[in-house]
Amino acid sequence: MSVATYTVTGMTCGHCVSSVKEEVGEVPGVTAVEVDLESGRVDVTADPLDDGAVRAAIKEAGYEVAG
Repeated sequence: MSVATYTVTGMTCGHCVSSVKEEVGEVPGVTAVEVDLESGRVDVTADPLDDGAVRAAIKEAGYEVAG
């Protein structure tokens, strides 16, 4: 099991958090998604972790990954 942390920009409300959780949660292998709205921190637990797919899911939700 791998855990990766992303900093997501553009989230402003609970709906934003739900959108990111839903999109990232659909990535194969993802077992947990924790989102902190204030910091923009998104912790993703997956086995295996597909970094490119997680980043694409965040973008699909309408947000950007910083860095």
